Amino acid sequence: MSSVSPGPVGSQGQDRSVGELLSAVTSDVQTLFRQEVELAKTEIREEATKAGKAAGMYGGAGFAGYMTLLFLSLAAVLGLANVMDAGWSALIVTVVWAVVAAVLYQRGRTQMRTVSPKPEHTVESMKENAEWARHPTK
Repeated sequence: MSSVSPGPVGSQGQDRSVGELLSAVTSDVQTLFRQEVELAKTEIREEATKAGKAAGMYGGAGFAGYMTLLFLSLAAVLGLANVMDAGWSALIVTVVWAVVAAVLYQRGRTQMRTVSPKPEHTVESMKENAEWARHPTK
């Protein structure tokens, strides 16, 4: 806030000019604005920290899921090895995973083809803005 404390109405309050009062108000507004910006930065830092921790947990969950599938696959190989030769059981589990990978690849490729790198709505909006700037009365 302002370093000048408001005094009693009298000689000091009446002696301040309009310029001094505007200067004090401007200084107070600048201080308030700086404090608000600092508060926003602090809040963003805190939220980014939370998001980083959550992302780390997602990464850990992904790794744990990967390990689960790995050991589940190993269990399937060993289970099938009781019925047939271990080499064939490993090959069957590998083929199953290859089919899963091929299906996921194909679906991802199909979905990627629908992605447009050009922001269509923004380009259209910019064209409309340019047209309005050229002819603002239309």
